[in-house]
Amino acid sequence: MAASTEQSQGSSFLGKHQFLVYRLFSLSGFIPVGAFVVVHLATNASILAGPEAFQSRVDMIHGLGPLLPIVEWLFIFLPMIFHASIGFVIISGGLPNVGSYPYVGNVRYTLQRATGMIAFAFILWHIIQLHWMGAALGGGAFDPHRASSSAATAIAPMLVGILYAIGIVSVVFHFSNGLWTLGITWGLWTSSAAMQRASWACLVIGLTLGTLGLGALVAMRAVDVEQAKSIEERMEQMHRDNSVEKTFLPTSKQGA
Repeated sequence: MAASTEQSQGSSFLGKHQFLVYRLFSLSGFIPVGAFVVVHLATNASILAGPEAFQSRVDMIHGLGPLLPIVEWLFIFLPMIFHASIGFVIISGGLPNVGSYPYVGNVRYTLQRATGMIAFAFILWHIIQLHWMGAALGGGAFDPHRASSSAATAIAPMLVGILYAIGIVSVVFHFSNGLWTLGITWGLWTSSAAMQRASWACLVIGLTLGTLGLGALVAMRAVDVEQAKSIEERMEQMHRDNSVEKTFLPTSKQGA
């Protein structure tokens, strides 16, 4: 049975290109997917400075206009789909188990796989719940013009808050622990001492990102929705006024 499994793996496309697949898999988990996770958590953490700060960050992102969906698909969704697909192939046994490396502990690797599956389910739910693409499925609750108030309303139920906490911890662990295994895959640390130093560095990264993510969750759930709406309306009016000024400014200059 083991021989036939190895034979089928060796004859498959993924099996034949295992070296390249593993490196693209680990690289995609770092850039761009991991980079997006860091930026996303940092953006959400701006709510700690208040609804105005969070709205400013969201306005900056949505200032990309028609380019935003292109950026999302090229640098977020497609790499994420690739990373998740290869991850599930590895978990299902379609590729040799990377956890068989002598340097990876069984518990640590099991947690990596478990948090990967939880993170995938959480991100999918998160997109359906808040992203505009989820509107057809009853989601799409996030309004970029009412960033804090719409997000706070969406995650207000206690069960939703608990699920978000589990999802955030899973995503952060999967990313930070994945950095450690990435270093092994790419041969960045091969000695026990180097692995130990990398392990501590990844722990610091994980704790930092976890603090940002959970801190943002707590702050978002504490938002005064009505006050946030007032701030958002004022900021939107300011944007409209600025747009009007920019529209008429060249005409007034020509008249002068």
